Amino acid sequence: MSTSGTYHHGDLRQAVMSAALDVIRDEGPSALSLRDLARRAGVSHAAPAHHFKDRAGLLTAIATEGYHLLADALAKPPGLRERGVAYVRFAIAHPAHFQVMFQPDLHRGDDPRLTAAKERAAAELSAGVASLAPPSARASAKAPDPRTARIAAWSLAHGFATLLLTHNLDDPAGDRDPAEVFRSLAGLLFASTEPQGARE
Repeated sequence: MSTSGTYHHGDLRQAVMSAALDVIRDEGPSALSLRDLARRAGVSHAAPAHHFKDRAGLLTAIATEGYHLLADALAKPPGLRERGVAYVRFAIAHPAHFQVMFQPDLHRGDDPRLTAAKERAAAELSAGVASLAPPSARASAKAPDPRTARIAAWSLAHGFATLLLTHNLDDPAGDRDPAEVFRSLAGLLFASTEPQGARE
């Protein structure tokens, strides 16, 4: 299929990305081929290279989009536990993005757009960590160290999401809602420090 008269400039780029996400979801990032993606998207074989230059450029664009989607998801809930739930739900809804985002060997880590997207997502996670203690306690010994708390929160949400996507929780979680299972796990670590108003 010719690209002329079928795709607008932005549509063609998105068509290639959508085809790539399908491949990653079904077969993993290693199965990506720009020529195959052009065929799947119904565009000329040169179209992917025109928009992304090479495979790393395409994966960088996917990771960038993923971090922006994650930042959007984390911005909505008020407290840390619900932001963790949002993280898990993001992974379930966007498994291909999730696979690519956290494999730095797949994309260009110095890409300024990727860096900005990662910083957005990190800022939203940090905002959730800030809700762990009330303002009066944040400067005292009762307040958790923000860096350590952020690592703990990220490790819990990311680890749970990874185990879920790789079907390692099929038996332990059974048919329970993953969000409810995660809330229970998060409660074991953060229930004593997260303000009541930050929970849903």
